[in-house]
Amino acid sequence: MSTRSPPVVAAPPTHYENFPVASWLCPPRLRPPIAAIYAFARTADDIADEGDAGPAQRLDALMAFRADLAAAARGMPPSPSWPGVFGPLAHAVQAFALPEQLLADLLSAFMQDIEKTRDRAGYADRAELLDYCRRSANPVGRLLLHLYGVNDERALRQSDAICSALQLINFWQDLSVDLPRGRYYLPREECEAHGLNASSFETFRPLGSAPAPAPAIALVASLVAWARRLMNEGAPLVHALPGRAGWELRFVIQGGSRILDKIEALGCDTFAARPTIGKADAPLVAWRALLMRRQSPA
Repeated sequence: MSTRSPPVVAAPPTHYENFPVASWLCPPRLRPPIAAIYAFARTADDIADEGDAGPAQRLDALMAFRADLAAAARGMPPSPSWPGVFGPLAHAVQAFALPEQLLADLLSAFMQDIEKTRDRAGYADRAELLDYCRRSANPVGRLLLHLYGVNDERALRQSDAICSALQLINFWQDLSVDLPRGRYYLPREECEAHGLNASSFETFRPLGSAPAPAPAIALVASLVAWARRLMNEGAPLVHALPGRAGWELRFVIQGGSRILDKIEALGCDTFAARPTIGKADAPLVAWRALLMRRQSPA
């Protein structure tokens, strides 16, 4: 269910890989709005991440993108800049009453990525990182629940836990990619508790240039455990979703959990390698999805 790069679904897209796209498990009537949301998020992600534009130009483009979202939400014509995005999105917003604020929250997170990369400030602690996840990942799950007509508070909390876990898994999976690009998602408070800071990670870059020291490995291990706890908190949601939606979510959860397994199999050294899942993992993911049992309400 889950910025920039929310892991793992039945058919993962290239950029927004935590996003559960309109797969064969999705009811046909929901495929167009899900595809429209995905195109919106993917395009905004590309504006923030791809090409040679500087930070100021990227922020300007995202502000223009935000203005087009506002126009689409109000039934007004957007600019001609992204017709393939806002035509389908405007229809989905009107047909399914998609909440504009959830879509705007995604843009807020993309903008924050640019600012954080520019000033290299990173995130102070887990609470600040979860606030980022609240805007970068959680809106995706809430939009999907909205489409399925699920809106009770328990389900929303569980969805948020799953989506935040997926975003965190993506961070710990992508350290070898993010750190060289100046993206620091490792909470400063925990880095300092392990005797580390942003400059510490310069010594084991580029990819595979040196093994990560024991404190860095211990840091990632604790963060992996945190992501797994969040995923487990949200997992009972699979039993609250109707039909194919519940099965889609089972695969999302088990795909993310499989990435955590692979991080641990690397000794939590994702500074040197980026673990992925592929066809060989499909039988295990499917078996684990099948075995998910109903849990007592928390």
